[in-house]
Amino acid sequence: MSSLSASRADSFKLSQLFNDTRYRSYTFQFIALLLLIMLFAYLGSNLVQNLRDAGLNISYQFLGEPAGYDINQRLIEYDSQSSHLRASVVGVLNTLLVAVLGCILATIIGVVVGILRLSKNWLIRKIMAVYVEIFRNVPVLIWILIILSVFTAILPQPRDFRGENPDASMLWDAFAFTGRGFYFPKPIFEAGSGIVIATFIASIIGIFVYRAYARKQLYEAGRLLPIFWPSVGLFFVPVIVMFFIMGQPIVMDYPSLQGFNFQGGIFARNSFISLWFALSIYTAAFIAENVRAGILAVSKGQTEAAASLGLRPGRIMNLVVLPQALRIIIPPLISQYLNLTKNSSLAIAVGYMDVTGTLGGITLNQTGRAIESVLLLMLFYLAISLAISAVMNVYNNAVKLKER
Repeated sequence: MSSLSASRADSFKLSQLFNDTRYRSYTFQFIALLLLIMLFAYLGSNLVQNLRDAGLNISYQFLGEPAGYDINQRLIEYDSQSSHLRASVVGVLNTLLVAVLGCILATIIGVVVGILRLSKNWLIRKIMAVYVEIFRNVPVLIWILIILSVFTAILPQPRDFRGENPDASMLWDAFAFTGRGFYFPKPIFEAGSGIVIATFIASIIGIFVYRAYARKQLYEAGRLLPIFWPSVGLFFVPVIVMFFIMGQPIVMDYPSLQGFNFQGGIFARNSFISLWFALSIYTAAFIAENVRAGILAVSKGQTEAAASLGLRPGRIMNLVVLPQALRIIIPPLISQYLNLTKNSSLAIAVGYMDVTGTLGGITLNQTGRAIESVLLLMLFYLAISLAISAVMNVYNNAVKLKER
């Protein structure tokens, strides 16, 4: 038997790489890959040579130089004497903040609107249809500018809160919505707050574990366990108990009017709020259509069979329709998340300093390093897009139909 295998191995000839169908496809793919590598190597060397001849050697030393400009909205400490690298990091964090919050809000609105578009109530169904058609067919930049203009024109200025104007009053003495921006309470973390935060994270994990257990009991044993109230209890009770056990280590810094402006708390500029809200409701219109298409793709027989078992409409949607519709919804949903992230580059239109406004805007103009800045900008958007695709593909593989 071994001699037969050896004779087969010895009989291999180079001509088989082209004549044998077992190896021909691999041969052509290897040749194509080799030619592609050579092409990119030639283009890269040609670019470097032309830049060298023009006296434009690629260098990233400018990232260590002082930036010399301020950034109005930031998540980390920064001033005008910080480096261009730190300014770029501030821009990256601002972009990620808008992208993450936008994807969350767009998903919530899109799922709700997509379900309501199939409502039996004629008025609700038509209102949702009008919302989808209006926001899908108007460019997102126009919505960003409209929402910013509305916030600036309608909301009162901080100085108006000093009088008896009923339209200029704080909500619950903790939230202020002004023409400059929104003010929220800021948590101050003291000793022992880490344990409270860890308890909160454990509670969130416990909710998912319990819901998975309840779903398993329903599918395998037919036992219908309560979901809502146990989830609410797990969300609030452990963290509240630990909060008082640790001596209330988290206090709130409330915004207060001092002079002609508010001090303290968290300040979110109107540029950030309008950009976040516009990207969310614009993308939600597309997500709603994806959700509607996914639900309609599920056979009506599934709904009728679930109803014949006595399930309520809400449970039919949660347990029967949506789990099957997710296999159709997730792939186009990935594209909508990527579009929202890339559309955040329009932030410069309303003065929100994202990575396009810092690295691809002021830093590029001050240093004259256009190629280096653009390459870094492309690398960031490529990395964040691939990360979103990877995470969503993992979830897509988890919910897709498992075949035998």
